[in-house]
Amino acid sequence: MNGSTSGVALLLSGGLAVGGIESAQAIVETATGWPGVGIVFAYSFLIAFALPGPSEIVLVAPLDIAPSRAVTLGVIVLTSAVGKAIGSLVAFHIGQEAKQSGPLIRWLERSRFDVVSWSQKRAVEIAQRYGYAGLALALCVPFFPDTISLYAFAVLEENYWKFAVATFAGSLGRLLVTLGVFGGAISLV
Repeated sequence: MNGSTSGVALLLSGGLAVGGIESAQAIVETATGWPGVGIVFAYSFLIAFALPGPSEIVLVAPLDIAPSRAVTLGVIVLTSAVGKAIGSLVAFHIGQEAKQSGPLIRWLERSRFDVVSWSQKRAVEIAQRYGYAGLALALCVPFFPDTISLYAFAVLEENYWKFAVATFAGSLGRLLVTLGVFGGAISLV
């Protein structure tokens, strides 16, 4: 098994729990070839519901799978957006289940950071004002942690398909905005 293949296995097996988000980011930053595309997918999938880190790190993966860096970045962006959209469906499902879990909601409401109140307030504002398009726009903001927002929105909404499309569009938008702002620095990597 080569380094990229073992990286996918490490990400998917939960082995990154030992080293945390830094280990997951290191795996992405060293992902090469077509197995590296699997690492980009796995990282993006996990970042949507389990990993508290920046999704933009996938843009520096040295995949070297196409004749130009632009094509490689296109593959990375699409793979990441699909992975994050599918991962967000896991968050959506968990959010739907959490609606039914009174003890979980009460525990979160009592938590020191009042995660439920803050995230629900923001998600409600977005949902009421812009609906799923608002979710997609909110997800376009680079380097803004979005996992809690995904969960909060998931608790408030019920349409899996619209949620997946919104998170795909938002993830795609986020990576394109990041490339637009930091493109020169990323293309040198």
